[in-house]
Amino acid sequence: MINKESPIPMYYQIQEHIRENIKQHKWAKGEAIPSERILTEQFGVSRMTVRQAVQGLVDEGILMRKRGSGTYVSNEKVEQPLKEITSFTKLMEQRGMKASSKITVFTVRKPNEIEAENLKISLGFDVYHIERIRLGDQIPIAIETSIVPYYMAEGLTEADVQHSLYEFLEVKKGYSLGDGQQSVEAIAASKRISKLLDVAIDSPILQIERVATLKTGAPFEYVRSQYVGSRFKFYL
Repeated sequence: MINKESPIPMYYQIQEHIRENIKQHKWAKGEAIPSERILTEQFGVSRMTVRQAVQGLVDEGILMRKRGSGTYVSNEKVEQPLKEITSFTKLMEQRGMKASSKITVFTVRKPNEIEAENLKISLGFDVYHIERIRLGDQIPIAIETSIVPYYMAEGLTEADVQHSLYEFLEVKKGYSLGDGQQSVEAIAASKRISKLLDVAIDSPILQIERVATLKTGAPFEYVRSQYVGSRFKFYL
């Protein structure tokens, strides 16, 4: 089990034991692992050593904490190629997951200077302000805030947004979606983000800022998103 005479740190030995249990499907994806107290007794080490081992696996995305519930084996991460702009709905479909959204904000307002600059519109233009919690198989993946020029998406409803904003623009509005630019940075989950995404405060979050354009080059969406680091990854 644990070799206390080994030069290999005990927390790392515990991590390897947990990895092996997951690999051999003794603990299935989405299943809770034993509590820190039980693991402390099982391995005969201090709770601090167990906590260090578990936290390391949480940071890697192998385990995930649920407030007031315990620690669980993570589901596989959703992957998105960084060089492409794909709707969240299509991304989920490609991975055999059911996409859904919980709308927290849906309103029309005037843009701020940053939004107007990114969308290349004047401050007098109206924009849709849409904030959604994006879920895959009912698991919160991201908080997504989309700012869309009103004149491009006039007639947009919450039902359209609930399904797919991009599909609304392509099918109902007849736009040909093109490329875009996006940046990614790592942040720690704030109190609000942790509550909406059901993660611990200060959990690793991927924050994405994106400007998506039509094939004509005209910007049609300015997006700010926060993705759960343990449930999502980009690749090149």
